[in-house]
Amino acid sequence: MTPTPALPAHPTPLGPVGLVLLAVASVQVGGAFAATLLPTLGVLGTTALRLGLAAAVLLAVARPSLAGRTRQDWSAVLLFAAAMTLMNTAFYGSLTRLPLGVAVTIEFTGPLVMSAVLSRTRRDLLAVLAAAAGVLLVSGALRVLLGGTPVDPLGVLLAALAGACWCGYILTSARTGQHFAGLDGVAIAMGVGAVVLLPWGLPALGTALGRPELFATALGVALASSAIPYSLELVALRRLPARVFGVLLSLEPAAAAAAGAVVLGQALRSDQLVGTTLVVLASVVVMTGRRPHPAG
Repeated sequence: MTPTPALPAHPTPLGPVGLVLLAVASVQVGGAFAATLLPTLGVLGTTALRLGLAAAVLLAVARPSLAGRTRQDWSAVLLFAAAMTLMNTAFYGSLTRLPLGVAVTIEFTGPLVMSAVLSRTRRDLLAVLAAAAGVLLVSGALRVLLGGTPVDPLGVLLAALAGACWCGYILTSARTGQHFAGLDGVAIAMGVGAVVLLPWGLPALGTALGRPELFATALGVALASSAIPYSLELVALRRLPARVFGVLLSLEPAAAAAAGAVVLGQALRSDQLVGTTLVVLASVVVMTGRRPHPAG
C-alpha cells in the first residue's frame, strides 16, 4: 500500500517496527487458520467469507462515503477489488495443495521481481536470481532431477498466479490510495469482492453459522488477515520510512513457514528452509537498495 503522509500519531508500546512485525505475524497466522476452513467451505466459500466479514468490520470502522464519487474513483477501487479478490482466491487455492510456507514463498516472488524490474540495477538482478534459486528449492524442482517427488505443480501455478495478482494489488492499491482516504478504499474493495462471490459466500455463511467453531475461525481469519494488519500498517507507516517497511515485509515467507509449522504442523524440509531464506534475503537486498521516490 502507498505510505500515508506523515501525521501526528500517539506513540504505541510496540513502536512502528513492532506494529509491522505484528501485522506480518497476524497475516500469516490468519492464512494458517484459513487453511483449516478450506476442506469444509471450499476455496471460493472461504474467500467470500473472509472478504465479507472483513468488509463488514472495515466498513463499520471507516464508514466511507459513497456519494459524490467520480468515475475515476470507482474505476480505481473496482480494479483494486478485482486484483484483491483474484489474489486471495488463487492463494487459498494453492493452500489446498501446498504447505503455507511454500505457497507464501512462491507468491512473494511476484512483488519481489516487480520491485527488481522497476529498479533495473545489477544488484537487484542478482537478488532475483538468488530468489529464483530459492523458489526452485522450495518447489522441489531440483528434487525431480535427483529422482525426488516435487510439490503439487498446480499448487505452484496457483501460488505464482497469486504472486502476479499481488503485483496488480500493489499497483491498484497505490492508485486507490490517491482517490480514497485511510481504510475507505480497502473497505469498499473488500465489499465489492464479497458481493461478486456472493453465490458461494451465502452457502459458506450458512454452513459457518450452523457450526459456531467454523464461524469463529472465519471471523478470526477476517480480522487477522485483513482488519488488524491493515490498521496496524496504517498507523506504522505514519512514522516509518517506506524502505524500512518493505524490509520488514520481507519476513513474510519466514513468518508463513513458522505459522504453518505451529498451527498446521507443516514442517518444511531443510532444502525448502534454505530456499525460503534465499527469498527473504533477496527481498531484503532489493528493499534496502530502493531509492525513496518524491511524493506526487
